[in-house]
This record gives sequence, C-alpha cells and structure tokens, in this order.
Amino acid sequence: MNRSRLAPGAGIVTAPGGRPVLRTSEGEFLRIDTGHVGPGELVDRLTEGEGQASSAELDRLVAAFEDAGHAVTEPRRPPLTGRTVHLLGDPVLTEPLARFAAAEGAEVQSASADDVAGLAGERDAAVVWCLDSPVPEGLWDEADRLPARHTAWLRCHREGAHTWTEPLASAPGDVTAAHVRLRRLAATAAHRELAAYWAGHRTPDTGPHPTEPAAALIAALLTADLIAWASGEPHRGSGLPARRRLRRIDLRDLTISEHPVLAVPEVAPLPAPTARTAP
Repeated sequence: MNRSRLAPGAGIVTAPGGRPVLRTSEGEFLRIDTGHVGPGELVDRLTEGEGQASSAELDRLVAAFEDAGHAVTEPRRPPLTGRTVHLLGDPVLTEPLARFAAAEGAEVQSASADDVAGLAGERDAAVVWCLDSPVPEGLWDEADRLPARHTAWLRCHREGAHTWTEPLASAPGDVTAAHVRLRRLAATAAHRELAAYWAGHRTPDTGPHPTEPAAALIAALLTADLIAWASGEPHRGSGLPARRRLRRIDLRDLTISEHPVLAVPEVAPLPAPTARTAP
C-alpha cells in the first residue's frame, strides 16, 4: 500500500507557537487544524518520518490533504508522459528543446517539412518548429492546418535581436501563425515595411544568434507551453494562457515581454460587382 506524501512543492512549516502551517505549492500559507492529532504525527505521516502512528482522525486529516491536492500517494508522473513531440528547425534551438521535453516525459522525434501534412490528426502529439531566422513566406501554411485536426502546433522564430514564441494551437479556432502575422501587421503603423521584411526584401541577416543561455531560455519557455497543453492548461497566476500568449525575447539582455493575441475570425468574401445597365 502506498503511503501519502506531501505533493511536490508543498510543505509544512512550524509557525511561532508551534502551530503547523501548510505552505502550498502555489506559495499560500494555510493554517492546519490537527484536532487531537499531534503535529509531529501528521508530519511523520506525510514525510519520510519513521512514525507509524495511525488513527481514524489522522486518516481523515491525511484524506483531506489528498482531496485538496496537497498530498499524493503515487510518485510524480512527468507531465509530458504519453505525449509525442515532433521537432523541426534549427539545431541551436531544437537540441535543448529535445532534452527538456524528454526530461519531462515526452517521446521526442525529428521531423521535416515534408512530414507535417502526415502528422495532422495525431492526438497527444505536438509539432514544434523553431527557426533562427524570419519565417519564409508560406513555410508554415501546412502546419497552420494541424490544430483543425487536433494536433498541437507550436513555433518560434527570430527577427533581428528578438525571438518570438507564438501561442500554442491545439484545437479548431486557435491562434495560428497566419493569425499572428495579421495581428502584428494591424498593430503597427509600419505594416508595409514589416510585410516587406517578412517577404525577404531586406539586407542579409546579421544576428545576433541565440547564445547557449538564450537558447536554453527559449527552450524552457516552449517546454512550459507544452506542459500547459498536456495538463489541459490550468490558468495560474496573472500570466496569459499559452493559447493566447505571444512572447518576445530580447537576445541581448534576455528580457521577455508578453502580448495577448486572439485568432482572426474568418469573413465572407465581398460580393462580386454586378454589371450596371444603362437606363
């Protein structure tokens, strides 16, 4: 029989006066009413203590910890267990991402642009495409169709000194790369210039390319988005959810800014002009 243990991130603190207080994995402090149970008995029961004390009241107290998610009976299961991550793009970014995703339990596989269409419809799978350059016109068009068939789609690219990580899309109606482009064009007065930049009408790239720490940071952010997808994306704190979050990472000082972004609704085409007849 597995014994209950404190959940990862949770702990019991002895407050002034000897009263036990639970520090949750979220950082909240909750007073514990142990009733007739000694605080030491509870601590031993929920840690690696040697205490073998057991009583109906202690069992109820431990069950309350379990019901609230502050105690678990099973070892921690890596959050990406049972998920497949297909990686494409530049090794400077895909190599650390492969290590991080595998460490979280994912099955990591390499893929190519020709493979993307065949990955559509793979549930519990994500396609992640990382570029150390701007995105060539049309490169991500096929991958943008993945969420409509419930295959997750995550990507990042670099424009000059900034790397952008785009929202993870995993269901019909989610934010695609095309939506991000439309939103960014609508948000700037220099929309003609930005469109020309994306279309390749620019001087040769001069970097800066991600350093090892920068690449690790970007890979960690993408891994966090994959974990949010695998866990059903519980929304914690004040940050934006992964499916609505566009990040910009400044490669010069590794600062991060977040921007909310929504999908662009489809609109009906304008009606064809009708021929006018002379009176």
